[in-house]
Amino acid sequence: MPELPEVETVVRHIRPNVVGRRIESAEIHWKRTVEPLTPARFRSAVKGATVERVWRRGKYIVFDLGGHGSLVGHLRMTGRMQVGASPGAHVVVSLALDDGRGFHFIDVRKFGRLVWARRSEDALPALGPEPLGDAFTADWFSRALRKRHRRLKPLLLDQSFLAGLGNIYVDEALFAARLHPLRPASTLRRPAADRLHEAIRTILAAAVEHEGSTFDRFYRTPEGKPGSYQHKFQVYGRTKKPCRRCAAPVRKLVVGGRGTHICPRCQRAPRSPA
Repeated sequence: MPELPEVETVVRHIRPNVVGRRIESAEIHWKRTVEPLTPARFRSAVKGATVERVWRRGKYIVFDLGGHGSLVGHLRMTGRMQVGASPGAHVVVSLALDDGRGFHFIDVRKFGRLVWARRSEDALPALGPEPLGDAFTADWFSRALRKRHRRLKPLLLDQSFLAGLGNIYVDEALFAARLHPLRPASTLRRPAADRLHEAIRTILAAAVEHEGSTFDRFYRTPEGKPGSYQHKFQVYGRTKKPCRRCAAPVRKLVVGGRGTHICPRCQRAPRSPA
């Protein structure tokens, strides 16, 4: 599933092509994408609206339509967005723009969503701070970790705690901070919390600059190009390969039902309680 860097890349590519453009009409090719509205109500809601702003909240893409409400999109596993001629196959929603081009939501597996709401917050779940935003300070992060007894990996994947992180960048950040994914968050003292805070911000910023990570055939930028941060991975997807820091073989664990990659030497397992 695309994470913060991939979604931010989509927003940056889409924004200059749709902001200021009026939606002339909409075609719905997979009705579940726009639920809970029916296709007819969705078309009526967006027709004539002008896109005033495109922004990201966590893994969600928000299109502000001024007095016509908002569209809130989620790419899920295989969703893509692009502006231009229709690619034909796997298009689930198309919006005709007033410059003759079209905005297209393509989704091979059809898990993605593009929903209309009167206010964007009505369609967004409860989300934690943005990891690259001003509210995500080292002080806040240290205090928030000390209050939670959950293991680090499940906690960092919890979008209500911190918005936008997923499996890839949690694994990479924990490795950079030399922290084991099973360590209880409440046991982190300030130096360790600060290392993790810096690792999250540094890795996400670098991944955004590389236009995200492409590790399968699905994620592409709106221009059809792959991201390149996958070439920077330290542990994710590198099972049995030598750690780039100490040469120990990278291991794959299952934490909270999610495949998790660690260096067993750099990320020491927490001691079990007596």
